[in-house]
Amino acid sequence: MIAAVSTLVRQAHRDDDLDALHARVTTLDTELDARVAELAAVRSGLETFRIRYRQEVGLLHDELDRLELAIAEAEIGELSKKLDEQDIAEPSSAPPPSPDPQPRFTTDAVRKLFRDVAKTIHPDLAHDEDARGRRHALMVEANRAYALGDEAQLRAILDQWERSPESVRGTDPEAMRLRLSRRVAQVEEQLDLLAADLAELKATPLWELKAMVDEAAIRGKDIISDMVRRLKRDIMAATNRLDAMVGGS
Repeated sequence: MIAAVSTLVRQAHRDDDLDALHARVTTLDTELDARVAELAAVRSGLETFRIRYRQEVGLLHDELDRLELAIAEAEIGELSKKLDEQDIAEPSSAPPPSPDPQPRFTTDAVRKLFRDVAKTIHPDLAHDEDARGRRHALMVEANRAYALGDEAQLRAILDQWERSPESVRGTDPEAMRLRLSRRVAQVEEQLDLLAADLAELKATPLWELKAMVDEAAIRGKDIISDMVRRLKRDIMAATNRLDAMVGGS
């Protein structure tokens, strides 16, 4: 009788563990969806701002740079022509451009490792579309690593798969618990990567400029319009100066 009670207690504890893991996975999956959406929104907003800045400000910067270069060339007279002649007379000593990186030599060990990876993660072994998608993504990485002869990357892909929930077989409680535990670790790792990506985006000069523009807009100030006005004024002044130099020569 005591043994039967102990078995029931252990079974109840296992069920509680599974329920807690299921709840944790559900919470993490919800958070993951939110973080993915947040990162996508930040990237989209940053790209929209980049396009606006390029169209409204960047093109004016290019025009001003062109004018300032023309003014500099006018001031130095024939220097550019002399430099061109010197370049013709004297061969350039500039180093040749470095060639594109070539694929590494593919060894027998790499070929065998690639076969092992392919047999393990091939999409045809998937039981549902979600698993097929994950396997396909890993297979793409494996093909790229094989083409480069990158044995370390192939081993990393295989290790990533072996630590994944999908690699656990069986429907017994222990297999279910292991799959859920691995899914928790997997999502937590993905959340860390997303947080790092978001922090990297927000550390860029473009993001800092966007944040400054957005903050000013809340106060009713349009920084982009102010930049445009200043650039147009500088362009007009540079144009007048260049016309006077060319006309007076």
